Amino acid sequence: MSRYRGPRVKIIRRLGSLPGLTSKISKTKLDRSTLNKKISQYRIRLEEKQKLRFHYGLTERQLLKYVRIARKTKGSTGQVLLQLLEMRLDNTIFCLGMATTIPNARQLVNHRHIFINDYIVNIPSYNCKPGDIITIKNKEKSQSIINTNMNLSQKLQVPNHLTFDSTQLRGLVNQTIRREWIDLKINELLVVEYYSRQV
Repeated sequence: MSRYRGPRVKIIRRLGSLPGLTSKISKTKLDRSTLNKKISQYRIRLEEKQKLRFHYGLTERQLLKYVRIARKTKGSTGQVLLQLLEMRLDNTIFCLGMATTIPNARQLVNHRHIFINDYIVNIPSYNCKPGDIITIKNKEKSQSIINTNMNLSQKLQVPNHLTFDSTQLRGLVNQTIRREWIDLKINELLVVEYYSRQV
């Protein structure tokens, strides 16, 4: 299954606010209470999984791979899964405010605007580690793109596990993120339950 490129407002109308997918806000919201149909447990789990998938811009295969890695890692599977997804390079750039959405951050990485520890990294799924220094290419075009994104970005607060110097356009990963610092309203246990038969 390829990456989703369709209308984004349609997705947030169905699943709720997903800041990583789009900064737009839906004017109308699908109200479940008006539907007379009984909502199944499968549907609830599926919607939680879709929220996670669309927010981080993953394909089904990528998300399944992250769930398998989280299962093998010591600790709560749901929390480890969210940590893996939050520490991706494209999400880290979005959290620093250098991009307006995660797809925008992925494009910056793919077009080789981003350096990690003075090396170009063009893989959006790169796993950031504590101590990584994220900078941008020292070209006028790269700096103007980042400055424009920072002006458009509605992110006011950088998460606790990151530090951002707006004068030098430089970010630092201080530590691995904790569950309570993640803003996304999602029940990760339902996602793990959804994949329990496939893993």
